[in-house]
Amino acid sequence: MAVKLIADSGATKCEWQLLDEGKKKKILTQGISPYFLSGEQIVALLQKELLPKLKEVAVEEVYYYGTGLSNPNNVTIIKNALRQVFPKAHREVNHDMFGAARALCQHEKGMACILGTGSNVCFYNGKKIVKDSPGLGYVLGDEGSGAYLGRKVIQYFLYKTFDEELMARFQAKFNTNSVEILENVYKKPLPNRYLASFAEFLAENRGHYMVENIVEDGLNDFFFQHIYKFRESWTLPIHFTGSVAFGFKDVLKDLCGTYELELGTVLKNPMQGLIKFHS
Repeated sequence: MAVKLIADSGATKCEWQLLDEGKKKKILTQGISPYFLSGEQIVALLQKELLPKLKEVAVEEVYYYGTGLSNPNNVTIIKNALRQVFPKAHREVNHDMFGAARALCQHEKGMACILGTGSNVCFYNGKKIVKDSPGLGYVLGDEGSGAYLGRKVIQYFLYKTFDEELMARFQAKFNTNSVEILENVYKKPLPNRYLASFAEFLAENRGHYMVENIVEDGLNDFFFQHIYKFRESWTLPIHFTGSVAFGFKDVLKDLCGTYELELGTVLKNPMQGLIKFHS
């Protein structure tokens, strides 16, 4: 069996899995976003953080799934960088939604959904993505995502919608104020990630009716705006990956019941499914 290297990269971190004669080795590096890093910087990063951990292993096949790769120029940047680092290997570069679809659906038809910092959904026919939903990002879209839910948490805090108990818990956890929050959201880089960090508050306070309402409303918006607009959703299993999906599996199950849809696999991240797909 060929020695394979699989990458699942976001902007913050990249998980690599080396598959060598039935053995697996996990390697973590910085995230790789061609929107933020040049080709030269990506090559330097891989030479410094990845190659030393491969320890002279001759990689024969590289399968890279990453953020920002619906843009053809970014695909070229990643392909060129991988060619320099792995000149003798077969290389395949795809965007993260395709990776999620392969991980979740394997070789079967199904709906693949990402619910992490952002959100997305597509119909996968067992070989390729046939239809997907427009990704409008955290300002206009990303319903059900960590950024979407986190924004609600901040609104409830700043508008003093939370009851006294939740206000106190929020302050104890984050020790922040409106000036600091607005500075982070409107002036500092990566506000989507900042917003998503507040979704953790929901996971830690399950059972409180306000928390349950935020989670259920946010995920329901994702079902209504995205999943239910695909005719294929009515007849095919709906699979999910991402920290939000994994953390609120019970809510997804209830919503699928309400909408009379079939809940499929729920993975915390796609790598487990990608290893199965490429093995």
